[in-house]
Amino acid sequence: MAGGPAVVSASWKRTAVPRGRWCDHRMTELRIRAATPDDLDAVLAFWKVAAEGTSISDDHGGVERLLARDPEALVLAERDGELVGTVIAGFDGWRCHLYRLAVHPERRRRGIASALLAAAEDRFAVLGGRRADAMVLTRNETAHRAWGAAGYTAEERWRRWVKPLTGR
Repeated sequence: MAGGPAVVSASWKRTAVPRGRWCDHRMTELRIRAATPDDLDAVLAFWKVAAEGTSISDDHGGVERLLARDPEALVLAERDGELVGTVIAGFDGWRCHLYRLAVHPERRRRGIASALLAAAEDRFAVLGGRRADAMVLTRNETAHRAWGAAGYTAEERWRRWVKPLTGR
């Protein structure tokens, strides 16, 4: 993408997202890294501005559990010290799942989502993942275009079934 971030560096491809380690993008100040527990408040505030919809897990406890289970799953993009994008790249040993791809509204269409997805896909490859799927709201047409541009296609044969487990 002209003018956007360079391809994720080769060092990223050799290892999963190292906790707290910065992965540099050449020719830009965009930095991609795994979140740490110190990032939780900033991430939750960011999602209120940049993420479409809400999740039952969009709270301190939910994100803490994510990092405790898989410390490298929450991937952040920062520019000049400011959080500008996120993606959750979860792998359960069977499937690769993408959630919470979000870019600050004032920073969109600058390659940030592409850099986050490249990092997530590299992480999945290192872990042995074969296919990634993404949770995307049906009504979010902007996201549909972005996911399509990244090479993802809607899977019409499947329907998501949910059951809240709270209050048990």
